[in-house]
Amino acid sequence: MITPMTKYSFIFLSSEKEGFIGKLQELGLMDIVRSDKPVDETSAALLKEAEALKAVLPSAKAESERISKEIKAAMAEEEALKPWGGFDPKAVEGLAGMGLRMHWYTCSRKVFDPAWKEEYPIVVVSEEPEVRFVAVLPSGEGNPLPIKEIPAPSCSASEVAERIAGLQAALEENDRKVASLEAQAEVYESRYRSAMAGLDRYLASVAACPAAENTIQTLVGYAPTENDAAVTGCLDKLDVLYLKEAATPSDNPPIKLKNNRFVRSFEMLTDMYGRPVYDEFDPTPFLSVFFLLFFAMCMGDAGYGLLLIIIGQVLRKVRGMEDISPLVTILGVGTLVVGFVMHTFFGVDISALSWIPEWMKKCMITGNIAGFDAQMVLSIIIGIVHLSLAMIVKTVYSTKRKGFLGSLGTWGWTLLIVGGVATGGLALAGVIGSAVTKWIIIGLGVISALGIFLFNDINRSPLKNIGAGLWETYNTATGLLGDVLSYLRLYALGLAGGMLGQAFNNIASMTIGDGGFGFGWIPFILILLVGHALNLAMCCLGAFVHPLRLNFLEFFKNSGYEGKGRIYRPINK
Repeated sequence: MITPMTKYSFIFLSSEKEGFIGKLQELGLMDIVRSDKPVDETSAALLKEAEALKAVLPSAKAESERISKEIKAAMAEEEALKPWGGFDPKAVEGLAGMGLRMHWYTCSRKVFDPAWKEEYPIVVVSEEPEVRFVAVLPSGEGNPLPIKEIPAPSCSASEVAERIAGLQAALEENDRKVASLEAQAEVYESRYRSAMAGLDRYLASVAACPAAENTIQTLVGYAPTENDAAVTGCLDKLDVLYLKEAATPSDNPPIKLKNNRFVRSFEMLTDMYGRPVYDEFDPTPFLSVFFLLFFAMCMGDAGYGLLLIIIGQVLRKVRGMEDISPLVTILGVGTLVVGFVMHTFFGVDISALSWIPEWMKKCMITGNIAGFDAQMVLSIIIGIVHLSLAMIVKTVYSTKRKGFLGSLGTWGWTLLIVGGVATGGLALAGVIGSAVTKWIIIGLGVISALGIFLFNDINRSPLKNIGAGLWETYNTATGLLGDVLSYLRLYALGLAGGMLGQAFNNIASMTIGDGGFGFGWIPFILILLVGHALNLAMCCLGAFVHPLRLNFLEFFKNSGYEGKGRIYRPINK
């Protein structure tokens, strides 16, 4: 639900600006209309300071990772140089002054011809794992051997070893720095919040508009209507003139969502798309129910749901992950329930187990419907319900915005599609007969056609409305079927995850053969752990992305949701 907002317009003396904004910060309820980007050198510097504080620990960790990679590369270089033994590159360069040049070679033992030693001044440096040798020849001569010459080493293995030692010392020092920063994480977090509060205060300050030769200034802010008493109580004590009125959609007030604990866990998903504008609907209640259902269907395994519940509880203890812990736990509970209904537990079909009670098996979705897998049919039915709900929501909010007469086109499509789906469902269930169904469909078709083709815009001529109606009919007819079929991914992903889990079970079972307690149990356990860990990771990725797509694309498109609102951000300390 979108929290109603009150608009406050302030007039105060320019000399009182800083003190007034400081009081608003202490109040912590006023969202001042301000810029989200630096507007001058001061705000840019404040933002840079805040970002630097936030990046202190990540930068130190990134430096450790960089040094580790450099050490790994240097060790590989040292291993490549060791067969050449110790040599002084400067002494090698000194041969050039004597009119000589060293040629470097490496080849297999089969390719190396011992006769080369008799014909040329060759020194074999090593013969394992392949022959490495050098030849000292006059500078003017080219490569005399029938094999390709390799570049001379740039340094010796001992020099690289010294470089590795220096890098390891630097890594140890940086690791101590990371440990120190992690111990002071709360201090840096507090300094970051303080810096952001200072930036917020400055941006609010420069948002004030001077008037009357800069003797007074004006400012606009918004606060939740439910906090009117607290806000006005604070403002009445200040030397400031203010006007308050209910915010309207044309004001574009900030959006604060107010939902119960369950729905609130899904608000981060709404923010990924964008918050609603003031006269839109809050999609989070719909998103919470359907994203949870879609995620659970894509996972389709009760065992994985159990693991997600455990992971969600563990995340409560991890710094920086506390906010997503409730969402992971909820998704785990949903996956546990739906996975049981889909009769899969760590890739095992529990509907086929003899020790499962019959009353529990009756809760599981098995078998076929009209020759198709029951779970596939369920996915299509859920998709139809989801899209029908989106169209109903669109009709309700279109009527709220434009009035009934301004929404006749939307009403026409909703009556035709949602009414047709409801009528078809009742007919299939045997609630109404074929004759009644025929007349209902005819009635819906006639009434819907009037809204779609003649009254989709009462301010336009009938000919323009007919043309617009035909174009919309083409788009709807071609798009709606694709939208419905998109929900097959719920069935496909759940099926793929279940089959992959079953495949890992089968592979693991092969290692123990007919049973017993031999060494076969070790690979059995390893295959199960690694296999199901990989499958869980892949299932979670697909189960997160695809439900988001079904909600962000199919539902939001058919419900008319735009999501262009701005988040409520009160200035505070």
